[in-house]
Amino acid sequence: MDVFNSFDVAASALKANRIRLDTISANMANIETTRTPQGGPYRRKMVVFETQQPSFNQQLNSAMQQPQSQGVRVSQIATDQSEPRMMFDPGHPDANENGYVAMPNINLLEETADMMMATRAYEANITSIKASKRMALKALEIGR
Repeated sequence: MDVFNSFDVAASALKANRIRLDTISANMANIETTRTPQGGPYRRKMVVFETQQPSFNQQLNSAMQQPQSQGVRVSQIATDQSEPRMMFDPGHPDANENGYVAMPNINLLEETADMMMATRAYEANITSIKASKRMALKALEIGR
């Protein structure tokens, strides 16, 4: 695997983790949203990753026996279908006839932990890019 492949793999992971962080941010911002355009409370979103399909150039190189690496991409942003959390608040404008309000089923602690994992993955990929850059610079210095 050459240096540019490592850049491509790390860049794909950076993009995927940025989308993951954006999704987690949206979940945290809507933790109290009881009314959405689709009706009902906000539903938690989750990012699903999959290996990135190789491009035509990568498939051609693979056919020529040059090993190629694959990256990661976001295959979908899934919506949590679990039941909303019911909270007793008869004064709330979205309360039902029994005084219960359907609240999003978002756990702040779980979202914070997911955000920390995504941040660490992002940082690890930046470290990988920096290490590849240093190796390329060292290889150029050898040629002097």
